[in-house]
Amino acid sequence: MTTQSTTARAAVRPRDAEAFTALYARVQQFYAHQMQLLDLGECDRWAATFTEDATFEVPTLPEPVAGRAALAAATGRTAAELAASGIRHRHFVGMFDVAGQSDGTIHVRSYAIVYASPVGGESRVHRVCVCDDVLVRVPGGLQVASRRVTRDDLA
Repeated sequence: MTTQSTTARAAVRPRDAEAFTALYARVQQFYAHQMQLLDLGECDRWAATFTEDATFEVPTLPEPVAGRAALAAATGRTAAELAASGIRHRHFVGMFDVAGQSDGTIHVRSYAIVYASPVGGESRVHRVCVCDDVLVRVPGGLQVASRRVTRDDLA
């Protein structure tokens, strides 16, 4: 996905303030739930928040991950590594820039701060990232069709 300018993104927001407010709240709840699943190590349930053919691009992997099964496997490996090292991650996502698109998708740009907390130790900021997502509406909710994560320390 190509990052769009804020001006271009704002042009496709719903004209109805109530509709936009409802969409924004729905997006916030989606991410709150999704990140809780990730932090709890619920890999299959987290992967189910993506479309079957979703792509996930992150700078710590040599190539994008494609599909739910691959997402669940990659997340499972990370969860096992964290558990073995006695570290918990907590993802705080916010500053959502939400823009509905003419094709029905929703582009969301957000900031994510990942905290690393060693069991019995002090928490620290692990990473500061920007997420560029394309969400699709599905019966009963939203799913991620694509996610591109960039890190401030690697920009």
